[in-house]
Amino acid sequence: MSKFEPTKLSKVKRGRNRADYDKSTVFNILDSHFVCHVPYVFEDTPITIPMAYARSGETIYLHGATGNRMLKSLALLEKMSITVTHLDGLVLARSAFHHSVNYRSAVVFGTPRIVAEEAEKKYAFEMLLEHMAQGRSKEVRETSPNELKITKVLALDITEASAKIREGAPVDDDEDYKLKLWAGVVPIKHLYEKEITDPNLAFDLASPPSVNKLTKNDQ
Repeated sequence: MSKFEPTKLSKVKRGRNRADYDKSTVFNILDSHFVCHVPYVFEDTPITIPMAYARSGETIYLHGATGNRMLKSLALLEKMSITVTHLDGLVLARSAFHHSVNYRSAVVFGTPRIVAEEAEKKYAFEMLLEHMAQGRSKEVRETSPNELKITKVLALDITEASAKIREGAPVDDDEDYKLKLWAGVVPIKHLYEKEITDPNLAFDLASPPSVNKLTKNDQ
């Protein structure tokens, strides 16, 4: 199927004209970001934590220390969610009420599970590196057995998801368009700047291909 079927959980109710359930739209939002926000409950208190993630097919990978209380808590749930948001612009209207932002967001729901098999755990590590910088997994040393041991990987197998997108100019009240007031959009772009070499680098090395791919927009 090319779309996620809207459910009671995933169906967008407010601003439903901005909703999109196409998998390609949801995956594009996920793949072009690196940080998601993960909610959980600890001692009856809702907490939301920003975390690095990676997507492989219809699975999201998260990782943390083996004693991570959030991952322990999530692993006990039948369903969890993550949210990813891109801020694309400030929408400055003629009235305070109609100020907004242009954005792309995705809310993903699924079944969490702790990754137990070493092969999938190594694969998750590779995906997290590749999501950060394409090609990076081939430029670093292999993960050690101890590093695998002290890291917990949680997989979220996606069962439902929705995207919500706002783009374009301000939408003002009809009578406000006659006011002599400026209105418009201030675009926001994500930019990778030129790399800064580690001062402890023991060799005179050029930056690798994975870094060059990221920083080419600053050359």
